[in-house]
Amino acid sequence: MPKMKTKSSAKKRFTVTGSGKIKRKHAFKSHILTKKSTKRKRNLTHAGLVHESDLSNVKLQLCMK
Repeated sequence: MPKMKTKSSAKKRFTVTGSGKIKRKHAFKSHILTKKSTKRKRNLTHAGLVHESDLSNVKLQLCMK
């Protein structure tokens, strides 16, 4: 049986914290920023955590399960 490979796209987008949670970045912060408010852009800067409903799929892609 060959080794399980992690998805390269997931490897680039997610990081695992020390406590085992999975960290992600917010979307919609790459371009067309003129129509977005300063508050909205500032809140998109901070990293968030992956929601519990998506956690199993992300862990499969990262070969953590």
